[in-house]
Amino acid sequence: MTTSTRGAAKTPAVLVLEDGRVFRGRAYGAVGETFGEAVFSTGMTGYQETLTDPSYHRQVVVMTAPHVGNTGVNDEDMESKRIWVSGYVVRDPARVPSNWRSRRTLDEELAAQGVVGISGIDTRALTRHLRERGAMRVGIFSGDAVKDDGALLARVQEAPQMKGANLSAEVATTKPYVVPAIGEKKFTVAAVDLGIKGMTPHRMAERGIEVHVLPATATVEDVYAVNPDGVFFSNGPGDPATADHPVSVMRGVLERGTPLFGICFGNQILGRALGFGTYKLKYGHRGINQPVQDRTTGKVEVTAHNHGFAVDAPLDQVSETPFGRAEVSHVCLNDNVVEGLQLLDRPAFSVQYHPEAAAGPHDAAYLFDRFVSLMEGQRA
Repeated sequence: MTTSTRGAAKTPAVLVLEDGRVFRGRAYGAVGETFGEAVFSTGMTGYQETLTDPSYHRQVVVMTAPHVGNTGVNDEDMESKRIWVSGYVVRDPARVPSNWRSRRTLDEELAAQGVVGISGIDTRALTRHLRERGAMRVGIFSGDAVKDDGALLARVQEAPQMKGANLSAEVATTKPYVVPAIGEKKFTVAAVDLGIKGMTPHRMAERGIEVHVLPATATVEDVYAVNPDGVFFSNGPGDPATADHPVSVMRGVLERGTPLFGICFGNQILGRALGFGTYKLKYGHRGINQPVQDRTTGKVEVTAHNHGFAVDAPLDQVSETPFGRAEVSHVCLNDNVVEGLQLLDRPAFSVQYHPEAAAGPHDAAYLFDRFVSLMEGQRA
């Protein structure tokens, strides 16, 4: 990625998809060039949380909501210490933000962090194209980076694909750190950071859990060095088929029978640890209005998603695994994609979506209570 920040608002920009479709607009954020996988997010709110979610590493996010940036950028809603998207696409950016917590405009924040974006294009047409053709590589070019369309297309087609990408170590912490329990400490959890969002340990801390966040390279010995009551595997970017090390660590946890909870990438890691395969979705689930059924209760929840891969597990039967019986606990009602797994003979479960859900919805927050119940049962 190469960037500049001068005169972005009036600078022509072009978006080129790997299948040759081209959209022309204006630079938004930094001026320069960037590459990634084009995906769309259906969220109408929470753009700051989306931008700073490490799971979006190496992805160019297209916002389906037409008006973005209304509330500016504040210093409280970051899910990590930086913006992780490789590019940003909006139709009608807010000219003046209006919110009492706003400290600067979204355009200014993107420019300050060197994120190349584009505005003023038909994001509805782009979204429909991605739904029909699937997520694909893309480049955004502005300023001096704009060249002949054919030359730009060649650059896009040379960019790396998301399938086969091993990215979690690129976004995870390099040093362990602790998020203390809020109020009385009840449990200790070792959280393997594969691209963890800041709200996740906070949701656990609210329930009296002291969270020890460990690097993606942590070993089984590192996990048990903190004497955990439970182990958590986080969300994160990349292809789960490449995540052999986290799968090995999770199998070590399952062998010991420690209560285990996984979210998003953690769900895919559990799937692989149990012997299931994973596959790439055509265009993925991203946004905050996805209906999921919890099969253990029959309840339907509106949930927040960000995943381009899924677990290939049988929906309507109990499976025998090296760690006992397992079943699909949650399913997406839009397309029957596996959205959760649970073991029936050991204290372990996972979900593909995001129960920590900043900026919402919060229908699935009970899953953290379910994790607490597993730890209480193990202690008893």
